[in-house]
Amino acid sequence: MNAYKEIAWNGLWKQNSILAQLLGLCPLLAISTNFVNAVSLGLATIVVMMLANFAISALRALIPYEIRIPVFILIIAALVTMVDLAFNAFLHDLYLVLGIFIPLIVTNCIVLARVEAFAAKNGLRASTLDGLMMGIGFVWVIALLGAVREFVGQGTLFSGIEMIFPTLSGIQILPADYPGFLIAMLPPGAFFVLGLLIAGRNWLEARANQRLREQRIHHQADHPTSVPA
Repeated sequence: MNAYKEIAWNGLWKQNSILAQLLGLCPLLAISTNFVNAVSLGLATIVVMMLANFAISALRALIPYEIRIPVFILIIAALVTMVDLAFNAFLHDLYLVLGIFIPLIVTNCIVLARVEAFAAKNGLRASTLDGLMMGIGFVWVIALLGAVREFVGQGTLFSGIEMIFPTLSGIQILPADYPGFLIAMLPPGAFFVLGLLIAGRNWLEARANQRLREQRIHHQADHPTSVPA
């Protein structure tokens, strides 16, 4: 159970693929212009990561070490093709918006890195959980990035939700005459917001480490080691 907790914590925060490892930045920065687009691509990535980790963990004993990378990419490509066809069939409008970024999941460093570093060396349950938690870690970052950019850039939230749920519509949070902030919707805005998120995570980690050091110092002061005469 402790091992599973550590896998979950690594995926969500400690080894977060975006904030800590800086992987998969191309789709993150390009498609996070609003919350709906960001979450949709993130959910597609979760499905691919979970299934890829599961499949490669199950087949790892049968895959020759020398050709493991081409085999991994082939399995990931097959799964991405299934997700791509599903989006085209059931969420066609959203599929047109996401465009090339669904097929590009094949080349996403996050997916290949996890199957190589974890799934190829661990059991089914741990590997599937790792894919899920790494995917969720990716989703919450890209969702937050998309929400901030949409709010600052357009003054709205959930714009485009009608492509998934036709009965719903986006929320106009700021006044309708809000002129918008164009840079938030452009790639530089994505870099600025992502930089702030990374800085916030680093600050929280530094505070946590500082508290841990202070606790150790206090513990050593309260329980000094006795030295024999």
